[in-house]
Amino acid sequence: MPSPCPTDPPPPDSADERLRRWRLVLGGEAGEDGTGRVLSGRDAAVDRTLEALYGAGSRPPGAGAGVSAGPGAGRRSGGLGASAPRVARWLGDIRSYFPASVVQVMQRDALDRLGLTALLLEPELLEAVEPDVHLVGTLLSLGKAMPEETKATAREVVRKVVEDLERRLASRTRAALTGALDRSARAARPRHRDIDWNRTVRANLKNYLPEHRTVVPERLVGYARAARSVRKEVILCIDQSGSMAASVVHASVFGAVLASIRALDTRLVAFDTSVVDLTDQLADPVDVLFGVQLGGGTDINRALSYCQSRITRPADTVVVLISDLYEGGVREGMLERVAAMRASGVRFVTLPALSDEGAPAYDRENAAALAELGAPAFACTPDHFPEVMAAALEQRPLPVPEPGSGT
Repeated sequence: MPSPCPTDPPPPDSADERLRRWRLVLGGEAGEDGTGRVLSGRDAAVDRTLEALYGAGSRPPGAGAGVSAGPGAGRRSGGLGASAPRVARWLGDIRSYFPASVVQVMQRDALDRLGLTALLLEPELLEAVEPDVHLVGTLLSLGKAMPEETKATAREVVRKVVEDLERRLASRTRAALTGALDRSARAARPRHRDIDWNRTVRANLKNYLPEHRTVVPERLVGYARAARSVRKEVILCIDQSGSMAASVVHASVFGAVLASIRALDTRLVAFDTSVVDLTDQLADPVDVLFGVQLGGGTDINRALSYCQSRITRPADTVVVLISDLYEGGVREGMLERVAAMRASGVRFVTLPALSDEGAPAYDRENAAALAELGAPAFACTPDHFPEVMAAALEQRPLPVPEPGSGT
């Protein structure tokens, strides 16, 4: 193996490389972090991008940047300032130094730590960001404050995220739900012309007679024509309060995917203290998202009242409530509506979160009350959602994750 040339980075396990990484983690001026490591070239540039966001002197836009006053005066301070061009350059730097997953985390921290949300109203800045679900939620929360010249750019950012989610989730969702719908329509005693011979052979392989080289079909598998003509109904009832941003994005994408399955009648309802039916926009989840108004209070009872009024075939209906369950309306009314829907045959699913953001905050007292009504509340990742919906459509027990499983 040839020895590394002087310009090659040190081996990952070398003492010099460990010092280099610690210096980047600790930040600060040379000699003040205890490593004694001096950065130069690309490492120095990476250090400057990290210092601007995580340095001790980083501050919200408008507070200025440079040399701080008071204790520690004369020390270098970070900050991105209030200038959109400066922020745009910083966004370009982090995209060149770090992988997309790290860039998304740093962008989120910049919005939270430095108060850069208002700068997202500028088109040139939006063009520089790495799109992700959190950014979409931030854009949607800006709502009517967004100027017209920014809306087209914002829409393209949202579309990139939505298309990425659809590529990842759509095929698996359609496969799981189509299979569930087929199984629920399968007939135990099909007529001859309705027999599905491929499934029948697979179901009877244990009855293979080698001496006759044949399978004895003790159980016929087919489809009942009447059963297949009955469409299932799915109602997604989505809490659009500010804390539910990531769940709203994922639910909108799933709503569009479900609406594309011809054996399902899908309705999407968003609510805060009012209720809006976005079903007619399901052909394009971007339209759905721009129809959502993140923020405001929460009236679950009113939303469920609307959903209940739209149910025509309770035994063939699944209602999915996606909410943190902090009810600002009539709690007793909410529980009574869920109980009434369950008694009529509706399958009711409660998800305090539909996202990858870890354990959500939600009203545990309301969750426990819903569980007693047969509607257990559990957080669900987007990857797990198709399995949950398949179980609900087939009237199987819901795959509730074990505590601490991360699902």
